[in-house]
Amino acid sequence: MKRDDKRYWKITLRLLGVILVIWIFVSLGLSIIFAQELNIIKLGGYPLGFWFAQQGSIFTFIALIFVYAWIMNRIDRKFDVHEE
Repeated sequence: MKRDDKRYWKITLRLLGVILVIWIFVSLGLSIIFAQELNIIKLGGYPLGFWFAQQGSIFTFIALIFVYAWIMNRIDRKFDVHEE
C-alpha cells in the first residue's frame, strides 16, 4: 500500500469515527442519558429530551449523511480518487 493510500484511509476512518461519535452522542446521550436535563427546555411545545428521542436524532443522522458525502467528495478530489 502506497503512502498516499494509507493517508487516504487514515483520513477517511477518522471522519467515520467523528461522525459515529456525534451520532452516538445525539441518539444515545441527548435522547436517553441527558433527557431529564434537556426536558427543562421546550421546543415546539415539547420537552427537548423527548424531541431529540423522537425527531432530533433522525434529523441529525440525515444531516450527518449529507456532511459525510460532502466531506468525502472533497477528500476524494484531494487524493484524486473521485468518480467523475
